[in-house]
Amino acid sequence: MLQPYLEFVRSLERVHRQFLEVVKAELDKIGIQDINNVQTLILFNIGLDELTIGELINRGYYLGSNVSYNVRKMVENTYLEQQRSVHDRRSVRVRLTPKGKDLFLKFRDIFASHADRLAATHTKESEIRQACDTLHKAEKFWSGIIEYNLYNPGGVGATGTSF
Repeated sequence: MLQPYLEFVRSLERVHRQFLEVVKAELDKIGIQDINNVQTLILFNIGLDELTIGELINRGYYLGSNVSYNVRKMVENTYLEQQRSVHDRRSVRVRLTPKGKDLFLKFRDIFASHADRLAATHTKESEIRQACDTLHKAEKFWSGIIEYNLYNPGGVGATGTSF
């Protein structure tokens, strides 16, 4: 199990880097240079919602300092606007500006095109769903290790999920 596990972890890292390169290439293709690939994914994860930085971190699994920096840059480049909560002055809510919504809609179309092109390679939806299920199991397993500081050397995580 060790070799497949390590291959899985390495594949995750490679696939994530490759996807960031794809997002960068798509930004270049549409001539957008004032936002980077990571910021574009954060923007896409905000979508049409209004979120706090904490909600964004929880939803996107970003590190706090990275989100704060990237949100600040996206505000400077007018993709996001932020507003301090009237009820809790420590809390800041962010939402897309019209410029941010335009980029969100462009990437929604781009990702839909990617999905169509992937389907044309004879990749089945069931295969994608199975891969997602495996990723969710790994996420749950690793979350159990981190959040509950539990580890069972027999391969069962704190959540009882075998991986």
